[in-house]
Amino acid sequence: MDNDFYNIGEAANASGISAKMIRHYEKVELLPAASRTISGYRTYNQRDVHMLRFIKHSRDLGFSIKQIAALLSLWRDKNRSSSKVKSLAIKHIEVLDQKIKELNAMKSELSHLVKCCHGDERPDCPILDELAIDEI
Repeated sequence: MDNDFYNIGEAANASGISAKMIRHYEKVELLPAASRTISGYRTYNQRDVHMLRFIKHSRDLGFSIKQIAALLSLWRDKNRSSSKVKSLAIKHIEVLDQKIKELNAMKSELSHLVKCCHGDERPDCPILDELAIDEI
């Protein structure tokens, strides 16, 4: 951008985050409230767009809004120790590992059911039979 300020559409394009999500991030105070023009339109500066890119990259890595708020706080704090950041990242990896285990278990069970299903013109289907089991 040649100018110093972005409207919400330009900020969305520059950051890869939709205008709707930018408004949401402002609402949940992940992003400071945008400056406004006299006519009430939101304006963003380069620092805001940089922060939006940080948020997007964090979301792409699966961090929650709460975790991103903590990361942003650590990012802004030039006196922080990197051990705090690493600790947060390690905890997130542990959560991801658990999710991966759960996804692999789901995949394994579904793969087994798919192998058991003939996938032909008959109405009997082990996949639906398994899904219909009434046990919790």
